[in-house]
Amino acid sequence: MELIADALLFDLDGTLVDSTPAVIRSWTAWATERGITAERFAAIATHGRTSRSIVADLVPADQLDTADARIQQLELADLTGVTALPGAAELLARLDPARWAVVTSGVRRLAAARLAAAGLPTPRVLVSADDVRHGKPDPEPYLAGAAGLGVAPGRCVVVEDAPAGLTAGRAAGMATVAVAGTHRPEELKADLVLPDLAHLSATGTSRFVLRAA
Repeated sequence: MELIADALLFDLDGTLVDSTPAVIRSWTAWATERGITAERFAAIATHGRTSRSIVADLVPADQLDTADARIQQLELADLTGVTALPGAAELLARLDPARWAVVTSGVRRLAAARLAAAGLPTPRVLVSADDVRHGKPDPEPYLAGAAGLGVAPGRCVVVEDAPAGLTAGRAAGMATVAVAGTHRPEELKADLVLPDLAHLSATGTSRFVLRAA
């Protein structure tokens, strides 16, 4: 299958960077501080969602701001082992900076820190949890990414690793590419499902032709 796009919108964690060990350490510490058991934490969906929405499922409303600020603090303090995923650096190096963006459920400071830790370039357009009212699976983040690049949503392709992000991309009217790093391929509903970005071929400059490499 081939996909045609004028712009690529990338998720960050699990798509461009592997931050899983740091994420696990940070959230484990946060849950331990608050007396939340592993079983209770595992019972909620987490991947691809904002920290605030996850925290809201676990603490009373009057503790939400403090609890969310604490997980952000823990995550910013732990960048150990954050690395670029296979194919990410090579793919971004080939793309026109005006034709790609990062759309993440994390806050802006954390996204910038993880990109830097992984040795990846800072995008001209970065949409974070700080920039939207509704996070993934709502389409707002990806629509904001398209608007930031000045490209019609239907001319964008979303590259994601999580069902919530793929749902957001589809709801925004965009084609989707899934990388099967944090989820099994059968869990990912996308136009193209690949093991990682090393298996994605993107040819062209102002317009991309995407296919499995």
